[in-house]
Amino acid sequence: MAAAGAALAAAPQPALPANAAPPNIVLILIDDMGYGDIGPFGSKKNRTPNLDRMAAEGMRLTSFYAAPVCSVSRAQVNTGCYGVRVSIPGVFGPGGASGLNAQEHTTAELLKERGYRTICIGKWHLGDQPEFLPTRHGFDHYFGIPYSNDMNRRSAESGKSVVPLLRDEKVIELLDGEGQDTITERYTDEAVKFIRENRERPFFLYFPHTAVHVPIHPGAKFKGQSANGGYGDWVEEVDWSAGRVLDTLRELGLDRRTLVIFSSDNGPWLSKGKDGGEAGPLRGGKGSTWEGGVRVPTIAWWPGKVAAGSACDAVAGNIDFLPTFVSVAGGTVPADRVIDGRDFSPLLFGASKTSPREAHYYYRGHKLEAVRSGAWKLALSSQAAGMGSEGKGANASGLRLYNLDEDIGEQKDVAAQNPEVVKRLQGLAAKMIADLGDGTPGPGVRPAGRVENPKMLYAADAPGKKAAPAKPRKAGKAAALDTLKIGDTLGPEDAPVVLSQPITITCEVEPAEKSGVIVAHGGASVGYAVYLQGGQAVFTVRTGKENPVSITAKETPSGRFTLEASLAKDGAMTLKINGQPSASGKAPGLLGRQPQENFCVGHDDRITVGNYDGQKKFSGAIRNLKVVTGGDAQP
Repeated sequence: MAAAGAALAAAPQPALPANAAPPNIVLILIDDMGYGDIGPFGSKKNRTPNLDRMAAEGMRLTSFYAAPVCSVSRAQVNTGCYGVRVSIPGVFGPGGASGLNAQEHTTAELLKERGYRTICIGKWHLGDQPEFLPTRHGFDHYFGIPYSNDMNRRSAESGKSVVPLLRDEKVIELLDGEGQDTITERYTDEAVKFIRENRERPFFLYFPHTAVHVPIHPGAKFKGQSANGGYGDWVEEVDWSAGRVLDTLRELGLDRRTLVIFSSDNGPWLSKGKDGGEAGPLRGGKGSTWEGGVRVPTIAWWPGKVAAGSACDAVAGNIDFLPTFVSVAGGTVPADRVIDGRDFSPLLFGASKTSPREAHYYYRGHKLEAVRSGAWKLALSSQAAGMGSEGKGANASGLRLYNLDEDIGEQKDVAAQNPEVVKRLQGLAAKMIADLGDGTPGPGVRPAGRVENPKMLYAADAPGKKAAPAKPRKAGKAAALDTLKIGDTLGPEDAPVVLSQPITITCEVEPAEKSGVIVAHGGASVGYAVYLQGGQAVFTVRTGKENPVSITAKETPSGRFTLEASLAKDGAMTLKINGQPSASGKAPGLLGRQPQENFCVGHDDRITVGNYDGQKKFSGAIRNLKVVTGGDAQP
């Protein structure tokens, strides 16, 4: 690995003349693609000849960072801010009340002010209500599935499990599994059409693919063609798609005035096995702040401007897209608010060999888990391998320091040998925590957008719920959870139905340690959790309307005890220990939507509902767990 901050084989290219026509800008963003999934970053399983050529004609960015999960990365791409700053710390689901705030500056809006034609083709995932769609955030047009392709619901009309396909703000089709098989080809046709129609004026093509997120849906021409199963088939179709875009630019003579960047929104979803990707030499995957969760394969291409066959290991990331694109378009970034990203075009043009930022911050939800400056990465808290997986070398806790130049796989903690480096990075972390918070939002956090009475984009059975599981459950019945063990999960389709329902959680607990998650269901947008902290039971609720509300039991019981946590219709929260009231509080109301995350016992495998460590398994015993919703829940 090259020294951090070094640009390899990148001779300085001439700067853009002041009167030069602004370049076209194309951003191809893949969903859940790992660092080791394409040829330029070492893949031997997936054939990617077009991306191989793109890298040979351009620059590999080998220390380029996204966020751990998709909505957060898309917020960063479009606002130039860490997701937590714009109150997007987690993933949006269908029919939600929150999304990207209309008051935020976006990349598309700023380029549109410079005369650009703009389009978003693919997965948006920053809210699906009209107020949140791309057409309200600077894009002239939109064509795509507005969220992840696994967020399907059962159509009330056809009975099939579907996702909506939008053109601008109108649902034009409901796609079942077979319909998704053609989505990459359809997206690519739209992209080529847009380029051809706008060849005479500058354009911004934001192309966030649905691929390669599960469920896997390669097109007919690619199914069974790779040596890496369906996942490899879809990677190879994405390569074909990128090749069509680049070939169209060459054909129209636009290649020498178009900046194209290829990247991913986060690391591979390791727990999906053969349907997930690979992080190559990196530790961890999607959902984690290990390098494998957030360092993504990125290539920049601009013949005549970006040196062919070059590589840059200076730290940059998707928060830097907005200022970089605005800069190469000849504009300036508004100074009326904090924008975390910086212009990294000097790296692309070989004019600089160092990162434009002093540090990069690794947020997972609202929690700052690590900070990197130069070659050094300081882990501040527990880290897990990724969503839904213990993974290889899964968990680690405590303060840890890694030299990423020498240890890209984050295996050797060198904190004890480098106390001054630890102290310096702790200082950088403290400054960011004072601004954005750590577990709870800080003073620099701006609000997300919000609408009243959100609706699904199409008529679906049981809004907020996926297609019915094999044994449907109804609100008001105790979910049969008492057979679950610590570390077990239920997928969103089998979890208790808590949308707009009172909730009561009961169990018997016998802890061996003073802290640990008992049950968690939800994440940074909506959910609930019961856990121990310092020996005291805590009940946290996030309704989707405000910041989470927590109540803490007065007692610190020893040995075995019973616990009951309730959320009433009016938002009243209560905690009982051994049948006796111990704490009370008030949430804004009931949960505004059904959580899209897993229901977890004894841990929390994704972004946490509140300020607790979800990655360390509960030590002790959890027995007789029940969750009752609806009219049978206790007041």
